[in-house]
Amino acid sequence: MNDAITTKNYKKLSLQIAATGMSFCVFDTLNWEITNFNYIAFGRHVPIEDELWRVFVQYPELKNSYDEIVVLHDNSFNTFVPNALFDENYPGSYLQYNTRVFEADFFAWDVLPVYNMTNVYVPLMNVNNFLVERLGAFDYKNTNTILVEKLLDASVNIDEKQVFAHIQEAHFEIVVVSNQKLLLYNSFEYSSPEDFLYYLLFTMEQLSLNPETAKILLLGNITEADPRFSLAYTYIRNVSLYEPHGPVLKWNADKDAALQNFILFNS
Repeated sequence: MNDAITTKNYKKLSLQIAATGMSFCVFDTLNWEITNFNYIAFGRHVPIEDELWRVFVQYPELKNSYDEIVVLHDNSFNTFVPNALFDENYPGSYLQYNTRVFEADFFAWDVLPVYNMTNVYVPLMNVNNFLVERLGAFDYKNTNTILVEKLLDASVNIDEKQVFAHIQEAHFEIVVVSNQKLLLYNSFEYSSPEDFLYYLLFTMEQLSLNPETAKILLLGNITEADPRFSLAYTYIRNVSLYEPHGPVLKWNADKDAALQNFILFNS
């Protein structure tokens, strides 16, 4: 027991990796602080392995010793399946209706035991293979597992339908919850504020949600000065930035950083 205590360094590393860039942060799990946080954009036509190699050269702290390492695959090649319907022998069958899958694809899944569902997804195996050589063992998840799970956690005892839009540069996820029940999850690619508004209003219409009364909460890469926020506010009465609370703030992160890095800080 004493040996286990002395070998712990109370450091955790989380990496969130997408085709367009990556973020990483180092958590001090003894003092509940984030001691290091960085975002690195990737080149459009550069192999992701080359970009990762550059990051590891530029940030040697990534090769330090950590008690826990979590890698988050930031993509929308995923779908949520009720556990009663999930068969781990056929994971690709759940994805074929909302994303292009190939025979050579590797499929993974994250179980959300509290909510009796499983997130099936396609991890970036070239990323995993690169990281295994440099980090050794680590756990990996799909980013949307954390997004949906934490928003469901926060919806406890709130019976009204809450619409969350987690916004990134070229795509965003819509999560609709009611008292820890997932009513809808979807991901949309977009290139303009008008695209964003169209998909948001279309989703609300499909759920019979009135723009005059429904509550829309935005998080991720968004501020009140953003054109996407201004446009949404023009057509939807109750739109606001989500105010993270609970676990994501336990690291003494300020609310703006917690809003923009909701998934990474909740990992």
